[in-house]
Amino acid sequence: MTPPHITDLPIRALAVDDLHRCADLSEDRGWLREDHKWGLLLAAGTGYGVDAPDGRGLAAACIVTRYGHTGAGPELAAIGMVLVADRYARQGLGRRLMTHVCDEVLEGVPLTLHATPYGRPLYEELGFKTTGRAEMLKGIFRPEGTPGAPGASRVRPATASDLPRILRLDAEVFGTDRTHMITRLPAFADQLLVAEDSSGDGTLTGYAAAWPNMDTHVIGPLIAQDTGTAQSLVTALATGTDRALRTDVDVRHEELLAWLKDRGLASVAFNAVMTRDIPELPGDWSRRWAPLTVAAG
Repeated sequence: MTPPHITDLPIRALAVDDLHRCADLSEDRGWLREDHKWGLLLAAGTGYGVDAPDGRGLAAACIVTRYGHTGAGPELAAIGMVLVADRYARQGLGRRLMTHVCDEVLEGVPLTLHATPYGRPLYEELGFKTTGRAEMLKGIFRPEGTPGAPGASRVRPATASDLPRILRLDAEVFGTDRTHMITRLPAFADQLLVAEDSSGDGTLTGYAAAWPNMDTHVIGPLIAQDTGTAQSLVTALATGTDRALRTDVDVRHEELLAWLKDRGLASVAFNAVMTRDIPELPGDWSRRWAPLTVAAG
């Protein structure tokens, strides 16, 4: 009996129990294992995957994170961690998985993803359009260098009582509700900070988190009312770690990018921000500096 072609194998939902299989798949493709991030994504989102016919873990996987649920379904969904095992690459499996997720699981739902140059042609064929760009930076943050813009905000560690305000600000800036993701930040991140207006009226002007990923701390999300507030949040996060920092900044934030590079972070890569069935991402991009992770927005 002829075995089924790789693209005819069933696609199944992944569970938290699949975390190590997902991390193994990352490692197979030369990515970092990122067990900590996979744990968050599998808990807050839904993974889809294909079991390898040779019995060695997963042949392919991706993560879908839905936001802003209404009676008609989610208002937006982010797709990330699209991976195919090296031994099954270039056989149509990535296209099969993406087609299933986009046209069957998420039919009619506005979609977004961050695409590497390698993946971008496939996503364009599936109807995604480039609507933005993000620059990945990595390095040891140096406190010396060009001084940041004068800040009008006071930065401090977030407390449990701050969470409702963080959720309101995040929904306003992100453009849709992502409570199920943000409420996981206190346990997921090593640092969660808020910025308040220095007038003392308690107005939240931003918030940011730094979470562990292998040998780095990733800064994200980074929400701030202006460049000075963003710089203050980054500086405070940097003082709380001796690891290298990594973050993905919207390229329109030129001043922050220049400041980060002056402080020791170097450009690593550029990713295209792509959307389908929506002309651009909702919310206020001018206050959205870096995503929680490019895999989930």
